[in-house]
Order: sequence, then C-alpha cells, then structure tokens
Amino acid sequence: MHETVKDYYGKELTGSDDLKTDACCTLDNIPAHIKPIMAKIHPEVSSKYYGCGLVAPELLQGMRILDLGSGSGQDCYVLSALVGEAGEVVGVDMTDEQLAVANRHIDHHREAFGFSQPNVRFIKGYIEKLDELNLADKSFDIIVSNCVINLSPDKKAVLEQAYRLLKPGGELYFSDVYADRRVPEELMADPVLYGECLSGALYWNDFIQLAKQSGFADPRLVEDRPLGIDNDKVKNKIGHINFYSATYRLFKLTDLEHSSEDYGQSVVYQGTVPNNGCAFELDKHNRIPKGKSVSVCGNTYRVLKGSRFSGHFEFSGNFEQHNGIFNQGVSTLPFSEKAAKSGGCC
Repeated sequence: MHETVKDYYGKELTGSDDLKTDACCTLDNIPAHIKPIMAKIHPEVSSKYYGCGLVAPELLQGMRILDLGSGSGQDCYVLSALVGEAGEVVGVDMTDEQLAVANRHIDHHREAFGFSQPNVRFIKGYIEKLDELNLADKSFDIIVSNCVINLSPDKKAVLEQAYRLLKPGGELYFSDVYADRRVPEELMADPVLYGECLSGALYWNDFIQLAKQSGFADPRLVEDRPLGIDNDKVKNKIGHINFYSATYRLFKLTDLEHSSEDYGQSVVYQGTVPNNGCAFELDKHNRIPKGKSVSVCGNTYRVLKGSRFSGHFEFSGNFEQHNGIFNQGVSTLPFSEKAAKSGGCC
C-alpha cells in the first residue's frame, strides 16, 4: 500500500486539479490572520497541496511541531510562520517527489517570513515507523496531520507513535477523512479509491475507539463537513458510503476520563489567546466567551488546565464531588446533529 500511495501522489497526480473528489482541497474560510501567510507560500508548494482541512490550532508561538505526511510542505511553512524563529517545524513524508518540492523552497520561505535561519526541516520516513527516525520521546508540543492518516495501513501504530512523541499536555491536531460505515476490503485494494483518501478512511466510531486505546482518552471533534464525489466511476464504486472531512484534537493527558462527567466546575476565558479575543473555541461544542463563567465537564477542565492554554483561563471548582454525567448532549462523531456551543459572542 505504501508503494501505491507513493505512485499516486508522486507520479499519478501532477497537482490538486487532478483529484477526483473534494476531499483534498483548501478551505475557503481561512482565518484572517492566516491569509497573509498563505500569500507568501511558493506557488509550486501550494499547487501540490492535498490537505482536507486547516491544521493550525491556537497559541503556536515558540512551539515545536511535527507534521505527519507533510507532502509538498505547505502546512509546515504556514506553521513555521506561526511558531516564529523560537519554534521549530519538522515534516515527515515518504514520497520523494513531494519531499523534493518541500526542500526546494526552504530558503524562499525563510526570506518571506524574515527569519535569519530556517525553522523547518523535512525527513523521509513512514508515519507508522516514527521510532526509526531518531525522534526523542516527549519532544513535541503539537503533532499535526492533514488528510494522511487515512492512507496509512497501520493507523494504530501512527496514533501510538504520536502519543509517544508528545510532551505531557501536548496535542495531536489533525484533519482526515472518515466513513459512516466500515469500508469493504475489496474496495480498499482499489488504488484510485485509496489514493483519493476514501477506501482507507476509518469508520468514525472505530477511530474513536482506536484513539482511546492509544492513550487519547477523550477525542474532541473541532469541525466537519460532508465530502462530494464528482467522478462518476468513483461514485459508482463507493457512492453507497458517506464520507466526511473532520478535524480532531487529541490531548496527551493521563487523567482524562472516557466520558464527560460533572463535578460542578467552571472556567472564565480571559480573552488573551491571539486572534481569539472574543471567545475561545476548544472544539465544536465548547465555545467559551471572554469574561463569562462557563460550566464545563471534568475533562474540559483538565484539558484547559493541563495544556498550553492554562494561563488564559481562571478555574473554579475541584473533583471532590461528582454529580453524574455532564448533560451537554454532544457527540464526538462527524456530522452529528449540531448541539449548541457553550456561551455566545461577547
């Protein structure tokens, strides 16, 4: 399967226009602070971009980030601007043609962002075998990936390796493709369906269980959208399955529970995360407005207090009294019925 993916992204596709679905496309609603950075990305890099979402979470200054399946390097270069010269971005990819494009433009982006030294580098390797790349345990603040984990033949190994490499309180923040049911094995053998990020997609409930088994106890759905299949041949083969692009954030915190429990806790957002002055959106169901006390479940309390976001919140409560399940009626599954987020705009 590795060779199939290498051939598809290294030789079959010459650019994003060759794709047969809208799984791998740049979103139109790019945040305002990202647009000036995108304008500085080299055209060759952006023309060979095959991501399905935006993998630029909040509060990245000075962070050390690993990009799994970095491709032509677009996400790495955007992140390199956001982490600044004090941070570092490392990209891992297995496709020679994509790595060649990424490496060709290191100096272009260093100059474009006004850095004295490059803060990004690329390594050839497999995302299931990160232990072979001389990357130290607990050495990354954030790990990202953009529409690549679905292409891996061993997704459990990817998640376990990511957990190993993350610092305590760090997060795996990634966009990928999911299916509303398990994809039959005969369709997984189709090189076009696999290369188009369809037949390798996990059934979303299987992903949730796999993430928990790998140490990420409480996966958080950030955003999702249904995918369109524009090619009739592809649709005839796999059109009976619904596919979604979804972004998740998974935190490496050992004290998270497997469900949302109520301990009577609350937080107040101070409005100090850059580009998030009005409100902070932890995930699809938790929008926390500035200056208002918002009730949160025990896991959300622990995530905010045990991660890089801790200094931007005031925390009230403890874990002495358990009040049962936290009644917010939310789901971690893509394209579920949208529940109201906590709070409103300030």
